[in-house]
Amino acid sequence: MLFKCQSDSYLKEFKTRVKSCKSNESKNKGIKQSGYEVILEDTILFPEGGGQPCDWGTIDDKRVVDVRRDGDTAIHFVLSEEPLEMNSEVYLRVDWSRRFDHMQQHSGQHLITAVAEQTYGLKTTSWNLGDEVSFIELDAKEVSDDTVRQLEELVNEKIRISAPVSVTLYDKNDKRLEEISTRLMIPEDQSGPIRVITIEGVDENTCCGTHVSNLSHLQTIKLLSAEKGKKNKTNLYFLCGKRVLTYLDKTYKREKLLNSSLKCTSEEFISMIDKLKKSLKVSQKNCLNAMRDLAKLEAKNFLEMNPKPKYVSIHRKESDIDFITIYLMEVKQHIDNTLVVLTVTDDSTNSNSSGQLALAGNQDLIQRFIPKLLEIMPNTKGFLKDGKYAAKVDNLAKRSKLDDILKCEFGDN
Repeated sequence: MLFKCQSDSYLKEFKTRVKSCKSNESKNKGIKQSGYEVILEDTILFPEGGGQPCDWGTIDDKRVVDVRRDGDTAIHFVLSEEPLEMNSEVYLRVDWSRRFDHMQQHSGQHLITAVAEQTYGLKTTSWNLGDEVSFIELDAKEVSDDTVRQLEELVNEKIRISAPVSVTLYDKNDKRLEEISTRLMIPEDQSGPIRVITIEGVDENTCCGTHVSNLSHLQTIKLLSAEKGKKNKTNLYFLCGKRVLTYLDKTYKREKLLNSSLKCTSEEFISMIDKLKKSLKVSQKNCLNAMRDLAKLEAKNFLEMNPKPKYVSIHRKESDIDFITIYLMEVKQHIDNTLVVLTVTDDSTNSNSSGQLALAGNQDLIQRFIPKLLEIMPNTKGFLKDGKYAAKVDNLAKRSKLDDILKCEFGDN
């Protein structure tokens, strides 16, 4: 069966009849949706295939959020509280914005693939039509920046020529198909005619997807980058048509925000960021030295206590594990009869933030305190090693309750 969307990609509205309708559930980004699986006599909504996602649209104003292929049948998942009446005439409308976007990206992929192979011997092994950016997987370990820029110039030259793009149907036993490229694997259960997409003077290839009728409809192609892919392959990321304008708009707005934030022109971004990184490095070093001095000062306060207290409980914001390490190094020879409870977090504004915890000192007291700690903070993940219990805490909101337990156990120091 050849769907109407495959014979005429520009068909936006269509009348047909309901052949089957049964209730079912579908998952969309992990969220369950209840609706109906509907089979029609014919459809203008493209089922996912050939690297291209499915169309969206409506059937009698009821949303179609998925279309999949089962053999030569298109199954539409319709969000509806009531089933569609069997044999009733229904009105289809395609989400044209999504459809035309997919047409631009898919035809753009054919063009890039053809020129890349013919000019540079770079064969396409697969491709992905993404929500914002698409990529072509090339059978090459790497592709140079110069090649990417030259390829971009060549494909845009083809767009300016305005070459027609046409669809031809062949019987699957037609001998002429042997001379046509078949980058797309033809499904074994394909029983209808084979579609061939021809870009005049550029490419001829089997394909089941929707395409523009002229390269001029692509407007422009932007090749973003060539990055390392799987198994010695290279992923070539690209944008076609309206996506180029959308990307440019986002990039320009982001640039204006950076102008305002960094107080410099776009040409000065790199030098300004380098300057800020150096300044941050100096600040971090100063903060680390201050934290170490603070840990030593806290340790000195403990060492000057006589007699030593039954417990010590210290919590430091805007600190890390180094505070705990330095403090314990300073006092480790003097805490045999003391339970030391230390917690740190690098977040000074959120009392519910995660952090680090350590118990040290008297071993019997540590063993008694761990179960009580886990009652208050059940998601604490830690271990006991070399006389110290160290743990990661995902939420320090109940930190004050630790002090309440210490006071209950030992009284005020």
